[in-house]
Amino acid sequence: MRLSNGPVLPFSAPVDAHGVEGVLTPEDAFVASLNTCYMLMFIWSVERLKIDLVSYACEAEGHVEEFLDRTSTFDKVTLRPRIVARGCGEERVRRALELAEKYSLVRQSIKAEIVLEPSITIKQ
Repeated sequence: MRLSNGPVLPFSAPVDAHGVEGVLTPEDAFVASLNTCYMLMFIWSVERLKIDLVSYACEAEGHVEEFLDRTSTFDKVTLRPRIVARGCGEERVRRALELAEKYSLVRQSIKAEIVLEPSITIKQ
């Protein structure tokens, strides 16, 4: 797969669908696109709100609903950002999370439920 901004990535169907192990799958790319877009919008929000961001890491997990006719859909994606900030209140960090959700193109384009489970640590 050649992306519009240059990189070439190997991809495959998931292993359980007769795919190749160890490469990107469409399902992985779907969840990763939400995770990375949300992260970039969070960083943008933090800069706008002048929050001293110490670290950000986020685990993303997609849940697929299987139907009797052998079709499936993502019905939920959970994002678990671990945020460490300095010298501000937790409410400002939560506001940055809200802005990230509002301005994330990928987030706004997904019909699955998006669950946000942040862990916020404020250092003095």
